[in-house]
Amino acid sequence: MIGELNDRSREIFRRVVEAFVETGEPVGSRTISRRLGVQLSPATIRNVMADLEEAGLLYAPHTSAGRLPTQAGLRMFVDGLLEIGNLTEDERRSIDGQCAASGRSMTDVMEQASATLSGLTQCAGLVYSPKIEKSLKHVEFVGLGPGRALVVMVSETGMVENRVLELPPGITPSMLTEASNYLNARVAGRTLDETRSQVTTEIQQQRAQLDELTRRVVEAGIATWSGSDGGHLIVRGRANLLDDVSAIGDLERIRSLFDALETKQSLLRLIDATSLADGVQIFIGAESELFQVAGCAMIVAPFSNGRERVVGAIGVVGPMRMNYARIIPMVDYTAKLIGRLLG
Repeated sequence: MIGELNDRSREIFRRVVEAFVETGEPVGSRTISRRLGVQLSPATIRNVMADLEEAGLLYAPHTSAGRLPTQAGLRMFVDGLLEIGNLTEDERRSIDGQCAASGRSMTDVMEQASATLSGLTQCAGLVYSPKIEKSLKHVEFVGLGPGRALVVMVSETGMVENRVLELPPGITPSMLTEASNYLNARVAGRTLDETRSQVTTEIQQQRAQLDELTRRVVEAGIATWSGSDGGHLIVRGRANLLDDVSAIGDLERIRSLFDALETKQSLLRLIDATSLADGVQIFIGAESELFQVAGCAMIVAPFSNGRERVVGAIGVVGPMRMNYARIIPMVDYTAKLIGRLLG
């Protein structure tokens, strides 16, 4: 949508958001007129703000009030207009000093890093513990809307970890439920990598069974492979099935194995997505079911261990009008610092 705005509309919208971030109050046309470097009448600015409201980027909390950015407007500002600042030397020294690891456990370091971010940003600090490498007791996939899900993992020691992941194409809500049930019947006492290995082994075993069954029905003249690549099994000579009960059983087992393999392939894609879930996330308002507290936003950045594997994340939760330009580099710097300490 940002590309659909002309330069004047884009500049007025940016000024409205910046004024809102500073004051938290509705922004009027006279305020924008004073902030702009070019001379525009309040009437012209009001017309532009009305157009921005019609586009769903601004709204008026009540009649004759100034305008505030909508959740969609803030998202567009963060994604397309935000000019991210740099840390000051004082901020950098504060984070470095508070996160010094000498003589402290990594748990203490991460807790202190979260507290430091909270103090510097005046928001609530949060930290995700390193990703679970221990044996698991329970896994649950929860849909968060199109293309996204939350995976909740509980270790045998009771540690709980949540990861937000982008779903592989074709994964449906019912498949998430099936995956949860399937994994919970097998995951106890295994790590995520060990569970993936077991699923891969089961796929290989079922493919071997499938190869043997299809060989038998093809040799018996009951079915044939279509195409040179053997893409589809075509049943023929249906009359022969009436005289061969074992052939009917073989075909039913083939159908079941095809279904099971398709399910397990989807499960492997889910496990892989769970293992790789990472990336800086900015949640604004209720755009995720995880963060439906009205007027709040979260900025979180991942940190990696010495093997460059993402093992956790740190961030802050605050009002939607938080100073994104200042806070994003703080969160990013802190996450990278913890990664260096882990390395």
